[in-house]
Amino acid sequence: MSSIFSNRKFLLGYIVFWLLWIGMQTGLLYRLGFRLEVAFPDSLVDNGLLALGGVAVSHSLRFSRPGKKKYAYIFIWSLGMAAVCTLLVRFSLSFLFNEEKEYQLFLFHSLPVRFWLAFLMTGWTAMMSWMWYTQEEQQENENRKNQAEKFSREAELFRLRQQLQPHFLFNSLNSISALAGSKPEEARRMVQQLSDFLRSTLTREKQQYLTLAEELQHLQLYLSIEEVRFGHRLNIVVENENAGLSSKVPCLFLQPIVENAIKFGLYDTTDKVTILIVAKLDREMLEITVTNPFDPSTAIPNNGAGFGLSSVKRRLYLLYARHDLLETQTNGNEFITRVRIPQANEHILS
Repeated sequence: MSSIFSNRKFLLGYIVFWLLWIGMQTGLLYRLGFRLEVAFPDSLVDNGLLALGGVAVSHSLRFSRPGKKKYAYIFIWSLGMAAVCTLLVRFSLSFLFNEEKEYQLFLFHSLPVRFWLAFLMTGWTAMMSWMWYTQEEQQENENRKNQAEKFSREAELFRLRQQLQPHFLFNSLNSISALAGSKPEEARRMVQQLSDFLRSTLTREKQQYLTLAEELQHLQLYLSIEEVRFGHRLNIVVENENAGLSSKVPCLFLQPIVENAIKFGLYDTTDKVTILIVAKLDREMLEITVTNPFDPSTAIPNNGAGFGLSSVKRRLYLLYARHDLLETQTNGNEFITRVRIPQANEHILS
């Protein structure tokens, strides 16, 4: 924690204040009839010790601070430092002007006034320091809390992304195994496509956001694998506005949405299935809609339809702090997943 005197403005103000106070006290003593040779050293020693006392009190508060509403400690510290400073002033000035009888008498009678002034000055410095260090401590605690939340958020995002890969790999390896005996050429092609997909995934592993164009390019690697699995039965149609291709989206968030669409669109039918992906940019919101057919009698894709969509919804909340960015609905025999991605910088949690 930095000292209050590390703040240049406060340090400059502190020095200027004591210089002005030394000048005022010198002028006052001079008007009381003391020679300048006496008035200036008196003021310099008195206020110099008080300034150092304030620094000492501030330094002690930097490492040992009373809790809230425990102002009695500050009162006691200020009172003790004022007493020490007054004693040092008494002995220092008595030694400097030991032959000045009139001044010695004045010094003795002025000790109570000097003590209370010392108490006020050190108390003022103590309160300023206490407020400064309390604010600094609160700021440090807030920074640590934000940093911890950021690390926790990043760890959960990483975990969510990693949980998707084993599920996809399991399905892909099963498909490769099934093709190896009957269609070895397609099995080899699928292995190559899976390799390309995993390589692309690894290169984007540390990226939090991609452009929509990059996300669609990566999605195509995933779809090329699924097309080998399902052959002519799977038809993917992508419609997008060119203005939206440079929009920022969470890295690799489309795969689980499309995987969910394929699951509910193809698993319960042998017919050809078309999955429609539509992306459009509306002001500061990119909207992506994935529509797939499903059989209401065998599939119940309500409120997320499994881990894939729930993980996407959780990721969107962690990134944008909003719960309303992913919605699902049914329209007859169509299942619609709609995702909205904020594009304004202030909506993105970094």
